[in-house]
Amino acid sequence: MWIPTEHEKYGVVIASFRGTVPYGLSLEIGDTVQILEKCDGWYRGFALKNPNIKGIFPSSYVHLKNAYVKNKGQFEMVIPTEDSVITEMTSTLRDWGTMWKQLYVRNEGDLFHRLWHIMNEILDLRRQVLVGHLTHDRMKDVKRHITARLDWGNEQLGLDLVPRKEYAMVDPEDISITELYRLMEHRHRKKDTPVQASSHHLFVQMKSLMCSNLGEELEVIFSLFDSKENRPISERFFLRLNRNGLPKAPDKPERHCSLFVDLGSSELRRDIYITVHIIRIGRMGAGEKKNACSVQYRRPFGCAVLSIADLLTGETKDDLILKVYMCNTESEWYQIHENIIKKLNARYNLTGSNAGLAVSLQLLHGDIEQIRREYSSVFSHGVSITRKLGFSNIIMPGEMRNDLYITIERGEFEKGGKSVARNVEVTMFIVESSGQTLKDFISFGSGEPPASEYHSFVLYHNNSPRWSELLKLPIPVDKFRGAHIRFEFRHCSTKEKGEKKLFGFSFVPLMQEDGRTLPDGTHELIVHKCEENTNLQDTTRYLKLPFSKGILLGTNNQAMKATKESFWITSFLCSTKLTQNGDMLDLLKWRTHPDKITGCLSKLKEIDGSEIVKFLQDTLDTLFGILDENSQKYGSKVFDSLVHIINLLQDSKFHHFKPVMDTYIESHFAGALAYRDLIKVLKWYVDRITEAERQEHIQEVLKAQEYIFKYIVQSRRLFSLATGGQNEEEFRCCIQELLMSVRFFLSQESKGSGALSQSQAVFLSSFPAVYSELLKLFDVREVANLVQDTLGSLPTIIHVDDALQAVKLQCIGKTVESQLYTNPDSRYILLPVVLHHLHMHLQEQKHLIMCARILSNVFCLIKKNSSEKSVLEEIDVIVASLLDILLRTILEITSPPQPSGSTMRLQFQDVTGEFVACLLSLLRQMTDRHYQQLLDSFNTKEELRDFLLQVFTVFRILIRPEMFPKDWTVMRLVANNVIITTVLYLSDALRKNFLNENFDYKIWDSYFYLAVIFINQLCLQLEMFTPSKKKKVLEKYGDMRVTMGCEIFSMWQNLGEHKLHFIPALIGPFLEVTLIPQPDLRNVMIPIFHDMMDWEQRRSGNFKQVEAKLIDKLDSLMSEGKGDETYRELFNSILLKKIERETWRESGVSLIATVTRLMERLLDYRDCMKMGEVDGKKIGCTVSLLNFYKTELNKEEMYIRYIHKLYDLHLKAQNFTEAAYTLLLYDELLEWSDRPLREFLTYPMQTEWQRKEHLHLTIIQNFDRGKCWENGIILCQKIAEQYESYYDYRNLSKMRMMEASLYDKIMDQQRLEPEFFRVGFYGKKFPFFLRNKEFVCRGHDYERLEAFQQRMLNEFPHAIAMQHANQPDETIFQAEAQYLQIYAVTPIPESQEVLQREGVPDNIKSFYKVNHIWKFRYDRPFHKGTKDKENEFKSLWVERTSLYLVQSLPGISRWFEVEKREVVEMSPLENAIEVLENKNQQLKTLISQCQTRQMQNINPLTMCLNGVIDAAVNGGVSRYQEAFFVKEYILSHPEDGEKIARLRELMLEQAQILEFGLAVHEKFVPQDMRPLHKKLVDQFFVMKSSLGIQEFSACIQASPVHFPNGSPRVCRNSAPASMSPDGTRVIPRRSPLSYPAVNRYSSSSLSSQASAEVSNITGQSESSDEVFNMQPSPSTSSLSSTHSASPNVTSSAPSSARASPLLSDKHKHSRENSCLSPRERPCSAIYPTPVEPSQRLLFNHIGDGALPRSDPNLSAPEKAVNPTPSSWSLDSGKEAKNMSDSGKLISPPVPPRPTQTASPARHTTSVSPSPAGRSPLKGSVPPFTPSPVEYHSPGLISNSPVLSGSYSSGISSLSRCSTSETSGFENQVHEPSAPAPGPGYGGPEEPVRRESKTPPPYSVYERTLRRPVPLPHSLSIPVAAEPPALPPKPLAARAGHLENGPRRTEPGPRPRPLPRKVSQL
Repeated sequence: MWIPTEHEKYGVVIASFRGTVPYGLSLEIGDTVQILEKCDGWYRGFALKNPNIKGIFPSSYVHLKNAYVKNKGQFEMVIPTEDSVITEMTSTLRDWGTMWKQLYVRNEGDLFHRLWHIMNEILDLRRQVLVGHLTHDRMKDVKRHITARLDWGNEQLGLDLVPRKEYAMVDPEDISITELYRLMEHRHRKKDTPVQASSHHLFVQMKSLMCSNLGEELEVIFSLFDSKENRPISERFFLRLNRNGLPKAPDKPERHCSLFVDLGSSELRRDIYITVHIIRIGRMGAGEKKNACSVQYRRPFGCAVLSIADLLTGETKDDLILKVYMCNTESEWYQIHENIIKKLNARYNLTGSNAGLAVSLQLLHGDIEQIRREYSSVFSHGVSITRKLGFSNIIMPGEMRNDLYITIERGEFEKGGKSVARNVEVTMFIVESSGQTLKDFISFGSGEPPASEYHSFVLYHNNSPRWSELLKLPIPVDKFRGAHIRFEFRHCSTKEKGEKKLFGFSFVPLMQEDGRTLPDGTHELIVHKCEENTNLQDTTRYLKLPFSKGILLGTNNQAMKATKESFWITSFLCSTKLTQNGDMLDLLKWRTHPDKITGCLSKLKEIDGSEIVKFLQDTLDTLFGILDENSQKYGSKVFDSLVHIINLLQDSKFHHFKPVMDTYIESHFAGALAYRDLIKVLKWYVDRITEAERQEHIQEVLKAQEYIFKYIVQSRRLFSLATGGQNEEEFRCCIQELLMSVRFFLSQESKGSGALSQSQAVFLSSFPAVYSELLKLFDVREVANLVQDTLGSLPTIIHVDDALQAVKLQCIGKTVESQLYTNPDSRYILLPVVLHHLHMHLQEQKHLIMCARILSNVFCLIKKNSSEKSVLEEIDVIVASLLDILLRTILEITSPPQPSGSTMRLQFQDVTGEFVACLLSLLRQMTDRHYQQLLDSFNTKEELRDFLLQVFTVFRILIRPEMFPKDWTVMRLVANNVIITTVLYLSDALRKNFLNENFDYKIWDSYFYLAVIFINQLCLQLEMFTPSKKKKVLEKYGDMRVTMGCEIFSMWQNLGEHKLHFIPALIGPFLEVTLIPQPDLRNVMIPIFHDMMDWEQRRSGNFKQVEAKLIDKLDSLMSEGKGDETYRELFNSILLKKIERETWRESGVSLIATVTRLMERLLDYRDCMKMGEVDGKKIGCTVSLLNFYKTELNKEEMYIRYIHKLYDLHLKAQNFTEAAYTLLLYDELLEWSDRPLREFLTYPMQTEWQRKEHLHLTIIQNFDRGKCWENGIILCQKIAEQYESYYDYRNLSKMRMMEASLYDKIMDQQRLEPEFFRVGFYGKKFPFFLRNKEFVCRGHDYERLEAFQQRMLNEFPHAIAMQHANQPDETIFQAEAQYLQIYAVTPIPESQEVLQREGVPDNIKSFYKVNHIWKFRYDRPFHKGTKDKENEFKSLWVERTSLYLVQSLPGISRWFEVEKREVVEMSPLENAIEVLENKNQQLKTLISQCQTRQMQNINPLTMCLNGVIDAAVNGGVSRYQEAFFVKEYILSHPEDGEKIARLRELMLEQAQILEFGLAVHEKFVPQDMRPLHKKLVDQFFVMKSSLGIQEFSACIQASPVHFPNGSPRVCRNSAPASMSPDGTRVIPRRSPLSYPAVNRYSSSSLSSQASAEVSNITGQSESSDEVFNMQPSPSTSSLSSTHSASPNVTSSAPSSARASPLLSDKHKHSRENSCLSPRERPCSAIYPTPVEPSQRLLFNHIGDGALPRSDPNLSAPEKAVNPTPSSWSLDSGKEAKNMSDSGKLISPPVPPRPTQTASPARHTTSVSPSPAGRSPLKGSVPPFTPSPVEYHSPGLISNSPVLSGSYSSGISSLSRCSTSETSGFENQVHEPSAPAPGPGYGGPEEPVRRESKTPPPYSVYERTLRRPVPLPHSLSIPVAAEPPALPPKPLAARAGHLENGPRRTEPGPRPRPLPRKVSQL
């Protein structure tokens, strides 16, 4: 039975459990679990990481931990009772663990390893804490380390800053928000700005002296030297080196390492140097022989210097080599370091041995204790400490020092009867009063133990030696009195014995007779002469002698003056026990000289502070002793002295002595009567303030008031204790009177100099310190009232004297921080005064930093949820006084800065956070009652409105991301919690006061705006948090977004008809809210859109505004990463359900469907864009979206944006041709007009003409880079035409040169023909735009099927490649997977003229083979029925699949969707026909190439002839004969009679071609291949005989003139079309961009503005057999174009779904049928397409009697055009590709013949004979028989590619409207027609526009022609007997236009187009 657990509530999993038992809970080691129930060794509960899944697990797998339960019951919460630091560590390490692995994945190796070390360190520290064996101090230390590392890790990983108090995490609910803010700020500042250390230390380690010839021991002395003041600033570090230059005691680090301590920041400057003096110990001369002298002397060796500034970089200077220098003369030794520093090179040079000193130096920062902790290894090994000279900057009480520093300066000695100067050595001893020498009290420096005597170094032959050696004498105080120092002088002989002969001595006593020590300074000592063997042990013999020349005794005055020898020393005492000051001694001994008391008290102020603090207690005892002695006489003097001492302790140097005085007052002070005199004198001074002229002394008194009050209070307590509380009332009266005097002086206003205000400021700054003293004697309320009265007496007017105002505020601040304010009783008394002053300053916007600090402290004392009555009353007071001003202050300091107030703005940055924290604290403390009182306090609705607007504005500011630092999530969540609580209170007021007739749009709008940005905050998006963090937030605050969402919905519902004010303004914001991935929030908010649609429908009958706004916002929001598939489904389902019963349901469903489809595409687009490289998926997705914006949404601006996004993708992928086509889409939206366009995307503000010009140039450049030069040529011509029309010949010249260069490239450069691949994407896992669709893709250069397939599989790594080409079934379509089906397809060019024409170079043909391809083919051979093993051709069928695309390739994408597929089965006979046609064509091409010498090698022709004549594999044509010419086949297939005849014709034709080919082959065959040729001829006769052919016509010759197509003709009517003399046909060369099948969008359907402008286009049908003249027809324009676009353009969307106006199907059908033209059969090199009978019949039908023939000038095919209205738009593209019954493409609708001309060049006609029909049946029009000389067509000259479309048209002007260039029989007269002026040219009355305007400069590369370019073959001059007139020059033509204009019929008036939206883009 399961029993709920009582104590077993929380545990840690110690072994992983798989949960394989029923209801088992899977657990991993380390998981924490909460236990709910137990039963027989099993627990039931859940893992805290996933509380929703509950289950059972064995109790033995869990280690239980102590915990307490919060909210017992169903929603209980378990909190472990372990140390909070441990809990935090555990949870943090768990979070880090996951992120740590991610670092590895992201290859952030450095942080990965650093974090790993930190985690291990934390784990180690955690173990130490858990063991529990640490001392209290050590525990604090460990916790400090842990938290520092946790904070570091959190910062590195971008996690939140954790607020802490004493190393433990703080619950923001348990402290006030201001306190939380301070904790966060403190940690943030600590993180940002490391505190600069005020104390520094220099670590020195001596390594060695490197020298070539040492051989002697050395002494090395380090010290710090101030070159500015020319004095040492530290003691010396002294060490000895052995003969090898290494430290003598390497095992004792303290002997060769030292730490120079207590360097101030001021001492880290460039003029502080480390000086190193080296003394050698040995012979007098360095070069003397070893046996010369055995005595050792200290002799100078060298000096090295280094500036301390070189160490400031912070790097350790290991093995630094210092150069060692030596002075040129030994007498300069004492100042060698100064000379080196000053670089006086003449006085020193490098030592002869070139010595170098190896040292290690490091500068350490921080106090000495911190250094001991951080560099414990240094201290544990041992290091000597080298102090600064004298006391450090801060003297610590209790510091015991008694050091006398003696510097041996110099001496003056006589020769002493010698011829040369002496070698003087000084020996020093310390001798005590008993005459004994003091042992071990002479210190040479740290690192060396003290010695008993000192020997100076010896300067050679120098009677005025200067040593400057510093020694420290740490003599104990008790030894000081009576002791003296003796200096003995000896001459050191350099003779063999090397004796040291004593010749004199000096001495100096350490203490004078009056008790003062030897004064600091330089002393000139007398050198007393003595004999060599004089015994100086008996001190009495010389102590009576004078010792200094400054203090000569009268008796020996004359004798002493006679001596010339002197010895100088400098002394400096550093002692905490002894003094050199006589006045100090006199004061301390006041009882012995009572008459000197007044003088001593006066001199006290002159005594050095360090002397006073040394004897602080003694001095104070003295002062109060004097006061007790005679208070009347000395009271004022003692008071002044006390004030002086108190103020002395304010000095930072003596600041640490304040505790000494405090201790004195508490423990040693005994003046029980002193309080009376102190109060009396203090009051006397206060009363004199207003009258006194000089305030300095009074200010000193006021400054000392804290300690004066301490003495008064302590004195009174001592008196009360002694007397039992007598005179209490009298004391109270004294204090009251004193404070009344204070109040009087505070209330005075400063009239003149401001001295009074300074005194007031001094008093206020120290007054708060008095409170705690008064509390010792008075009740809290009494003190509070006293303080309130005192502070209340301050003048309320804010004066000009800003300094006093600041001090007033500081006083208020200290009051709030004082102990007095913490008591609720006193706080209630003081609060009004505090708030009054704050209100005053905030109103003036002054001293905001102090105001913020005071307010923070006020709120810190008011704990959260404190429901005490006093607190509630305090909140009442604060709300009434400060809420309004606080809101205004925040608004002021967060408003955008004005230029003038920039300095003030800087200080605002510091206080904004504090004021915000104060406001939040106040709002959090407010209860229902407070809110009610606040709202009731407003008298009018206007006031309430202003208040609410103010609150909402401030809240919006608080929500800003920059309000708090990025990692302050804790603070943000607290702020949001307060905001939402307040908003819930205020929304009631909004509902009650501002609805119905009182509706106020502004306040409601502000409310909704606030709510929306609240929900959208980054810190509330819980989905981005780690699971543990999300859990904590939900437990503490819930999901605040949902709460606010429900509030929005509720308020929206209350609006009623006022909702219309917010439509469509709120659609965008609400949409943003619904995109947040929170299901509850979405469910609440999405129905609002239904409401908006409903109200909009009521208002305007539609909801176009709602739709437009939704679509606009969706794109921007989803591109930011918002929204997901779930949202799309939810949006769709919720709204569809909502509108089920609405009357406008149908239009609503349409809107929802549109928006949903847009979401699908946007989501796909976003997913694709996340990938790194540009691939087909990205491009395809962008194309899909671009189409959607254009065709379905009619969003022009979005359409253009996505055009440019697609363009950028193409450029990145180097798809230059596709990039050019893409940019053409935008180009077509523009016209050649002067309309100004606004700045848009990367385009500047410019005219439409300039932008179109820029686009043209960019497109040309891309076509050039993509080797699509033919398209570039057309654009060159278009822009050249514009330049020409404006007479801009400079740019025209450049453009013509560019055009010429493109022609050159066509002929000179090689182009690869790409392969095409059909790709099917099957399965539901593909993106929407690919799912279950098939595409044809244009491959990259050199890319074959395998490479393409691999590329596709790389793009779709989860896809499965299908291994067959069959259409997949439904299961594949619906599968939750990705299937790719890929195979190669053959392009079928739409136009065959150029390809079939002889003599056209392959360079030109290659373009037409693979460009503008709509149709592709894939053949699959198979056998039907029984396969004949002897002849497989009998059953060989072919399944032919034709694929028709929505766009032609290439286009704006490398792949386009297959719009239509047709599968046709070809019978064996049809297959045979096609194979023969194909082979015949191949043979003709090869023969022709061989004839015209295009072929350098004859081998291809040889191989082809051999393959046909000697068909070894398949048996050749004989197999066809066996299969199809036998009687059985003819009888069983009577319907194939015509096809059999056709096959026979082809066989005969092949025989003719072969015969002609063999003749050509014989002519060119090389000699070594003659045998093969002979064999071929023999076999050919065998083959001919098998076909039954005897002999061909004898007239056939191998001449290109008589046989232009490479094969003879038998009969004109019966010969097949493929054998007709196509070479004689005129095939005008089409412009690549004006193919009917060109792959570009029509500029349709973005606007339904109709245009009646007529396109002036003549075109040729796609059939080479029939020629149409196109007639004008009305058209619908697109994108508000006035131009008619070609109908042969497709769209990716079905026409039914589009909004473009279309003709009815009936008219459309009639139009198309009336314009039918047979599409020319595509003929590839391998599988030519057979012409089917139905098609041939169709040709005859059209050419025959279907149409009237009233015009004698028209041929039958021309009359076939029936002008009908057409709807040319993007939508008509699909209709243009409708198929006839036979399955072949019908020709596109052709624009009818023009009535006026736009460009003279386009209307120059050409006469060309009509080619013979391709049908073997007779056509109705007899074919022309060409003359052999008419090989070149004159019509080609007039039909070079030119601009098509009218000049006024700016959108479709790159159009496909001219389906081809002019061709046909119109105007067969030989003079050019004179057309009327077109819309692009004004008549005579209209001047040429832009005549004075220079078009924008045109930057194209200029190309210099390297050689004369021959005229292309197709443009060569014909040899016609009567050539037609050449086209006129442009200007001539233009003139013709103007002259002949009136003769032509004017067209109807052109409707003026409406202004287009595109003009702004």
